[in-house]
Amino acid sequence: MVKIVKKISKECLIMGKYIVTGVDGNFGARVAERVQALVPHNELLFTAPKAAGLTKYKESGIETAVANFNDVAGLTKIFANADKLLLISMPFVGEKRQRAHKNVIDACVAGNVKQLIYTSLVNATDPSNPSIEKIDHAWTESYIENTKLDYVFLRNSQYAEAMITNYFAMLETGVLSNNQGTGKMAYISRADCAIAAAAVLANPYLHREILNINGPELLTISEFIKIGNAVTGNQIKYQEISDEEDYALFDKMGVPRTTDGQFKEGSSAPFSSEGMVTFGKAIRLGKMATHTDDFQVLTGTKGRTVRYMFEHAADFQIKERHSVDQ
Repeated sequence: MVKIVKKISKECLIMGKYIVTGVDGNFGARVAERVQALVPHNELLFTAPKAAGLTKYKESGIETAVANFNDVAGLTKIFANADKLLLISMPFVGEKRQRAHKNVIDACVAGNVKQLIYTSLVNATDPSNPSIEKIDHAWTESYIENTKLDYVFLRNSQYAEAMITNYFAMLETGVLSNNQGTGKMAYISRADCAIAAAAVLANPYLHREILNINGPELLTISEFIKIGNAVTGNQIKYQEISDEEDYALFDKMGVPRTTDGQFKEGSSAPFSSEGMVTFGKAIRLGKMATHTDDFQVLTGTKGRTVRYMFEHAADFQIKERHSVDQ
């Protein structure tokens, strides 16, 4: 839970260096947009793996840098003496992600970064949580905790955008099938997760905190679909299937089992089936039912409801992930 809450304004911030990594991505771009209203432009530094992802920020006068997550020495120079750095978790899973995160963390330590903010996952450190995704998050949190770095971990709930996109992809069949059963999730918009990240970047009073960034409602997937039907007039039905059947469904869609596989362009499921099936199992077993008011306390506002997101569905689609291995 958030221990200390104070209103943040530009005037209360001491001149510093605030770094947002991955501003070329779906999440990073939202953080970059939001944080500009909270932190003076001359204190911001935005990074991306390629120069093309930085052009618009550079043109607006914000300092930018191409950051290669495989180059610790180069990262150390870029990060040197930063007050805060936001590490947005990489979209691939396993050893490659852990290695990239380790390089950033090592560079933060060597570069004397004061605080590292990391986008993690709800219930990341529960050993009984079967999600394959949570392993890398737990590893990254532990690695950070065993350094001298100050930190804030943002344990985000599942993006509602993922399930809204999935909902509309099922219009032809009229059935949304997965293995979540009656498990619950406090679905939150990616936009609100970005707002939370920007708020932490601008807040000098949070230290060694773990915040649960959850949506305002704890819902089963059936309740989620019911809201979607009420807003759109559709009649999508939910069908619970087994983990094995869920894998088979994704195989039929051409979804790769791991993030090292080949993803179809424009897919409604731009994630690996291993990640989605084990995540669904975690929801079914009640391992993702974290529901706090940390978001509201941190930001002073309530998160968007699932109904609101369905009412503005065009703005709440998951979109493709463009992973760059550097």
